[in-house]
Amino acid sequence: MKKYLDKIRVKLENVTKSTIGTIKYKKINSEVLIENLVDVYNLNSNKPRILYVAMKWDYGDRNRGLSFEELNFFYSLLFSGYPIIKFNFDRIIQEIGVEKTQELLFETAFLFSPDIVFHFIFKDEIQPETLQKISKKLNITTIVWFADDHWRLNSFSLQKARYYDWVCTTFDAAVPIYKENGIKNVILTQWAANQYIYRYLKLPYKYDVSFVGQPHGNRRQIVNELRVRGINVATWGYGWENGRVSVSEMILIFNQSKINLNLSNASKNININQIKGRDFEVPSCGGFLLTQHNDKLQDYFKINEEIVTYYDIDDLVYKIKYYLEHDEEREKIKISGWQRVLRDHTYEKRFSDILKIIKGNVND
Repeated sequence: MKKYLDKIRVKLENVTKSTIGTIKYKKINSEVLIENLVDVYNLNSNKPRILYVAMKWDYGDRNRGLSFEELNFFYSLLFSGYPIIKFNFDRIIQEIGVEKTQELLFETAFLFSPDIVFHFIFKDEIQPETLQKISKKLNITTIVWFADDHWRLNSFSLQKARYYDWVCTTFDAAVPIYKENGIKNVILTQWAANQYIYRYLKLPYKYDVSFVGQPHGNRRQIVNELRVRGINVATWGYGWENGRVSVSEMILIFNQSKINLNLSNASKNININQIKGRDFEVPSCGGFLLTQHNDKLQDYFKINEEIVTYYDIDDLVYKIKYYLEHDEEREKIKISGWQRVLRDHTYEKRFSDILKIIKGNVND
């Protein structure tokens, strides 16, 4: 990054350390903060330059490990060769506070002149004034990805969306609602898999049935019922007996399970059945996926040929027992699902499609 700063005279002033060792920045030149807090990658690439604004840690908590967006969005862009200016707002806000973060984001956009600002939004970390300054004063396209429109479209997304040039949603029913509210530039996208991390390792099986995820909604009730009916389900995640696993451990579980369950109710409402990232991550690892039925899944997979769905607990029990007994059929489905994800459902492809819509003249 230094070659981008060598024409800028900087001075480090008044740096102090707090009692817990976190560096506090007072009156420090913005270019120095960028040098210390913003990371850059692949700047020699001729692909569209992306100012990537998202959390580094899961829910901003370092103790929980890397965030979903870090593993899936950032690393997909990185391994796909995009030039990235990485602005992890959780880490930066902890260092310099919310107000200074707004200034720093604008200065970062000014300095690196990206083609787009991509924001994987969490809460109120980036203020509307900052977004509008970047869009209008610097003429940089701003994009937001809303992850939770199934349950907070009206209470959150509609209020935030108007400050971005483009909106991405994974919830098809949200598209007309956005447009009815005057937000016209809406892209219906979908979750996918980072094929560079979620890999098929061709390992021997260790588990008959597994589930990785938190026990919110009615998930614990479903797992308990399966166990009562004689199905041994191995579970991992916050709140389960085995606890949380690392990403590498999770990928091993997907690879080493004959059947991977996906219980896809929304965390805030058990009556909402979402398409989840897990619907793509498991097949990306060459895992057999048995997921809660959602009519929209037919837009992404051939049901019973690439993945299998269930309708209720009785159907779930039947299909678990059936596919545990029919190895050849199960193996054929899992290989077809793996091939489909690699062909059509990677984040590399999702980003390529989004950029083609936004900048039809961009050669990526």
